[in-house]
Amino acid sequence: MSDVRISADSPPPAASTGNPRPFVQDSGARRTLHFTEKEIQSSMSLLNPDALDLEYTRMMMGFVLFKPEPARILMVGLGGGSLPKFCHRHLARTEIEVIEIDPDVIALRDAFMVPADDARFRVIQADAAEYLREAEDHADVIFLDGFGVGGIPDALCSVGFYADCFRALREDGILVINFHVNHPQHHEYMDRVRASFGASMFEVVDDDMTNSIVFACKGDLLDDPAAAALRRPAAISKDAWRQLMPTMRVIGATLVLR
Repeated sequence: MSDVRISADSPPPAASTGNPRPFVQDSGARRTLHFTEKEIQSSMSLLNPDALDLEYTRMMMGFVLFKPEPARILMVGLGGGSLPKFCHRHLARTEIEVIEIDPDVIALRDAFMVPADDARFRVIQADAAEYLREAEDHADVIFLDGFGVGGIPDALCSVGFYADCFRALREDGILVINFHVNHPQHHEYMDRVRASFGASMFEVVDDDMTNSIVFACKGDLLDDPAAAALRRPAAISKDAWRQLMPTMRVIGATLVLR
């Protein structure tokens, strides 16, 4: 297991990039990833390491209502690996690629019990903007959850980047984005997504009005009214569905009201 930095009075030293070095804190049965003391980047239950501990991560899994068994998921941002671990465990026939630019984040993967790379799962150290610029017809689902200090890096929320995501998706592919709903440029970011995906998108906001999860589709899957029926997809285990069901009800209600 990687070294785990428990809570201290002083911040961790800066990485070679000039950004704060990520660190881990343990509190009871909970382990969290931070860049600063005040902000949690990822959270894991030590009693159930593969569970989705934060509500916004369960919201991002809403894509299974439309595409329950994707052949390949591309994730931007490793963090503590909550979504990669959940998908690796519960979508057994799905290939998962995780793009992470920060080697110091990748170095903490063992602390968060992220699976080892194999034929179906791999973590790639790369600039996601450059990686997606070269990708075409590459993935069925793309997750964008790449945050640093101060929010989403400019390169991961530009008009050109969302156009690259559109091109990298296969037909009927779904882009899932985690935004901070109170960010001053939130509506501008939404317009940038809309420039590539048109009206085939919708937004769900969590209960505490912190995270906005946006679903956008390269096709018309999001217009399927059957998704609001909330039937457990055959590819999703009962255990996974029990974790997701309360959040899926919220997404289903959003679909009905659109």
